Amino acid sequence: MSQRSVIRLVALVEAFKGVVVILAATGLLSLVHKDLPAIAERLVAHAHLNPAAKIPRIFIEAAGHLQNSGLVLLALGAAAYSLLRLAEAYGLWYERAWAEVLAAVSGAVYVPIELFELIHRPNWLGSTILAINVIIVAIMVRALVVQRRGPHGPAT
Repeated sequence: MSQRSVIRLVALVEAFKGVVVILAATGLLSLVHKDLPAIAERLVAHAHLNPAAKIPRIFIEAAGHLQNSGLVLLALGAAAYSLLRLAEAYGLWYERAWAEVLAAVSGAVYVPIELFELIHRPNWLGSTILAINVIIVAIMVRALVVQRRGPHGPAT
């Protein structure tokens, strides 16, 4: 697979993440002026969880404390994140150096956090996410190095 194809694959992954998050933001906005504790209780019941258990109870109580302004702020934050991911995807697709830098930095930011989580709670999902992020960072750094050197190696 060529480097261009790999970078375009990363662009598709970033676009997918952007679309998923914008859908989540839309879902959050649809909850404004709704009875959030009742919705949380229905979700807990739908998942066949005991509403009196510790984690489901925390979820239901947190839903009761979330104000409409909090939902709007969460949705705005999600929209901003989504726009960043979609801009990154666009830049990667059209081979813009700024997008490669953005992808390398944004991927690298998560690596220490993922390592910390993996050390304290090792699992296959965390390992997979860490590996994917490290691979993406390596791909972007390599693309930047190749671009800086030129396609035929270092200048003499």
